[in-house]
Amino acid sequence: MAFCGNCGSAVWESAGFCSNCGKPIGTTQSAQAGKPGGAANAQPTPAATGAQPSAGGLTSNVAGALAYLFGFITGIVFLVLEPYKNDRFVRFHAMQSIFYSVACIGFAIIWRILVGILFQISVGLALITFPIRMLISLGCFLLWLYVMYQAYSNREFRIPIVGALAAKQVA
Repeated sequence: MAFCGNCGSAVWESAGFCSNCGKPIGTTQSAQAGKPGGAANAQPTPAATGAQPSAGGLTSNVAGALAYLFGFITGIVFLVLEPYKNDRFVRFHAMQSIFYSVACIGFAIIWRILVGILFQISVGLALITFPIRMLISLGCFLLWLYVMYQAYSNREFRIPIVGALAAKQVA
């Protein structure tokens, strides 16, 4: 493990720049050891321990947020990809993404059937459902954005019902 010569945080051997301060990496463990309080006393920073990129290059929080990007498709991708399928945080968000997108798709199908039935009864009833559908769609979209933000912030936010199912699958 190498250490940044500017801020002293732990960095990957192959890294060209420090993830903490952004300076080019020019010093290694041996050069840092000569400084007072060098490698022997260096404490890894939270950026070095909590947000280390996996072999694929993405940190857990970015992978968790990207699991929601295209719904169940990216959820399945992150469940299958090697460095992420072993990370509990990423698996939880991938499973929650799958369940949430399936629930939204299922709701859309049921809503269409309901509107079709109401249209057969009365066109006026069917027209009333349009603003209701727009409000529900906006709510689903805002929840999707919020869950992506929570994953990016390293939080395991559980959507009611869907989050409990995802947690059971990951445990």
